[in-house]
Amino acid sequence: MTISLHDASIGVYVPYLRNLSALLDHADAHAKVRKIDPEVLLAMRLSPNMYSLRQQVGEALRHAILSCALLAGREPLVLPGAEPDIAELKSRILATIDFAQCLLPAAIDAAADKEVVFTFRSGATRSFTGQSLILTFSVPQFFFHVATAYDILRHAGVNLAKKDFLGPPRPPQA
Repeated sequence: MTISLHDASIGVYVPYLRNLSALLDHADAHAKVRKIDPEVLLAMRLSPNMYSLRQQVGEALRHAILSCALLAGREPLVLPGAEPDIAELKSRILATIDFAQCLLPAAIDAAADKEVVFTFRSGATRSFTGQSLILTFSVPQFFFHVATAYDILRHAGVNLAKKDFLGPPRPPQA
């Protein structure tokens, strides 16, 4: 069985972005029940030198958007610069899903051996093939940030289980 680059990127990002959105629903419900300002949750970190929940979500979106845009040879989706609340983060997740799903699978798959250049926030760059970008950098980065967002919420007392991270069972691909 062969897995396409589209399956390894967008096929992974989209369901986990939906799971991330659902995690934010749990956070919002937790804040309401506990009468906590949701901003407290969004500002939480696991360690003082780590990103906040808000930033973890933003970085997950950034890796999904940039890697997909690089593979498809398209300009990346630009998200607003304002500090998002939970509703805005969910809106950004949906926009990221829409952006990824609009990219042509053939364009993504054709980029496996193409050189792509990832630009860091600092302006530094790193060259990859499309395949190495997905398999060794962007998907691992994406999962790091999604898992850390989950961990922050668990640490904050939000009632989550591993199934909330993994999401609903997915039917096998034909």
